Amino acid sequence: MNFLTLIKNLLLTSFIAFFPITVFSDVAEDWQLGFQDPATPIMEGIINLHHDLMFFICVVSIFVSWMLGRTLWHFESNQNPTPSSLSHGTLIEVIWTVTPAFILLIIAVPSFSLLYAMDEIISPAITIKTLGHQWYWSYEYSDYLNEEGEAIMYDSYMLPEEDLELGQFRLLEVDNRMVVPTNTHIRVIVSAADVLHSWAVPSLGVKCDAIPGRLNQTSLFIKREGLYYGQCSEICGINHGFMPIVVEAVSLPNYITWISNKLSE
Repeated sequence: MNFLTLIKNLLLTSFIAFFPITVFSDVAEDWQLGFQDPATPIMEGIINLHHDLMFFICVVSIFVSWMLGRTLWHFESNQNPTPSSLSHGTLIEVIWTVTPAFILLIIAVPSFSLLYAMDEIISPAITIKTLGHQWYWSYEYSDYLNEEGEAIMYDSYMLPEEDLELGQFRLLEVDNRMVVPTNTHIRVIVSAADVLHSWAVPSLGVKCDAIPGRLNQTSLFIKREGLYYGQCSEICGINHGFMPIVVEAVSLPNYITWISNKLSE
């Protein structure tokens, strides 16, 4: 290593130390136990609700384990040869009925607000139709028509391993991504052409069933640019594991450019 390379590495290390770079995880990692980094308000709400519930679960688990431990210790035959004849206790029965009910009421407030937020479709600026096939996805941007009056439509197939470029993910990369703008209310209409599918992208907090003959809808409001990976989440046949989803969120000017290019094809 020459002197210039050493100085370059030292400067780069110092820059990262004083100005840390935020790296978002928008794809599953090896041995991952937690959530992927959220990119929508809905996914942020799901993660916050999960953390809130984990607090109650930990407190209840510790308390119940402590109670069971004390019961096994104090009411063991050697410790307590004469068993108690008490069969009812009004106070303790009221406590162990009211306390769980109170905890459920506390949990219900954020839970119902998140549930209603997930179902709410705010006046969408863009509508995209997603159609599941065996075993690929197709997308239709019906808001935009070319000179022949045809909407933007294309299919999205998984890239085979031999066609992957450096940095692309095996079994997750596709030939045509679903492109959407950031900070825009988007409505996604989901259906299927043959069997049951499910359009799911973890970082976006979306999992919508694709049912033949039925239209389901969900909404997106992506807060940052990036690539978001998902997969079909409903067993749909032999190649169920080979129909990935890639959503590419870009800035609004880049999205307009992409739409213009698609219309001129």
